Amino acid sequence: MPPVRPAARLDVAPLAPSGPKRVILVEDSPLYAETWRAVLACRYGPRVSFEHVQEAAEAGSHLGPDVTLLLVDIDVPDGEGIRLVEHAQAQGVTARRIVVLSARHADELHALFPPASCLAVINKTDPQQQNAFLMILDSIVKRH
Repeated sequence: MPPVRPAARLDVAPLAPSGPKRVILVEDSPLYAETWRAVLACRYGPRVSFEHVQEAAEAGSHLGPDVTLLLVDIDVPDGEGIRLVEHAQAQGVTARRIVVLSARHADELHALFPPASCLAVINKTDPQQQNAFLMILDSIVKRH
């Protein structure tokens, strides 16, 4: 019987740590955007990269499958918020990574975005829904 030789050692580089989670907010209000920038920075630090885009038309260049969470105010002034959700999916952002924001009533939002068309619809003026939104963020940052 031939001698057993030890298996060759494979020098495999350790996996590089994944970069920060990409959160993109499409929102025309600079104050609302700065508020969320501060919340994300305080809550998650360098684990989250926050990008703010004021118009849906300029958001296209930011989209791709590496987006962890896309927050879209569907009422942005250029009127393209709803179409941006569709465009984002065509660019590789899955529905489970899109949160629709609006000041519209929840029933109207659910009619526009039925289940499975996005992760959630959030009335951005309702404090209870803001709390639900924070739970969504916590889950996404910890899970991915």
